[in-house]
Amino acid sequence: MKIVGILQPGYLPWLGFFEQMLRSDLFVIYDDVQYDKHGWRNRNRVKGPGGPVWLTVPVRIKGLSKPAINEVAIDPAQPRWARKHCQTLRQLYGKAPFIDEYYPRLEETLLATWDKIADLDLALIRLFAEWLGLGTEIVLSSSLNCHAEDPTARLVEILLAVGADIFYEGSSGKNYLDMPQFAAAGVRVVFQEYECQPYPQQYGEFIPYLSIVDLLFNCGPESTGYLPGSGRPPELDSPVPSEPHEADKGKP
Repeated sequence: MKIVGILQPGYLPWLGFFEQMLRSDLFVIYDDVQYDKHGWRNRNRVKGPGGPVWLTVPVRIKGLSKPAINEVAIDPAQPRWARKHCQTLRQLYGKAPFIDEYYPRLEETLLATWDKIADLDLALIRLFAEWLGLGTEIVLSSSLNCHAEDPTARLVEILLAVGADIFYEGSSGKNYLDMPQFAAAGVRVVFQEYECQPYPQQYGEFIPYLSIVDLLFNCGPESTGYLPGSGRPPELDSPVPSEPHEADKGKP
């Protein structure tokens, strides 16, 4: 049974993003769907002494009518954003146990020249997947030539194009998916029910649903063991490798 996950790219994504990748045989980055202005494509949260701290990449969408994610440019008028993000990460995680193991390559990636937010997001996703030991194949939806106008029909089109038997979907999909279309296509839908399990953090009380960098800097090679969380669908339960494989309610 081929399990496929489909998610929009995100900046420094949260743990649940990589839990879906962990449980998928193939993972589709939905890069040619409409950009959501107040979503997670260009921002995420890390942890500071006073609580969550936002890191936001400036983008330029003025003059674009309903742009796709892969069309949105990083704002060249604000070139210092990457250096500021690096400074913030060094300041907040300077004493984290695994900062030296991961930070240099993260900094190198952030400080590279990027024109489009989707390209930056994808580079970071691949980097984190490598660190987590995730061998899941990654495919861009823009490479599949699927253009149905109805949102559910388009997802079904993508799933059929990659030979999916099971669609592993985020829990928010319960609110908008037209389920009979999946049944008619012979694709079973399993919804993610993700609750972040506590892991060692700095700065006092545990805060869930932060960027994956918070987990990596604090837990290092043991990070993958924290990905499954609680509430995971037993249908998709699988062994976690022993070494490094849409909602604005606090869950990216």
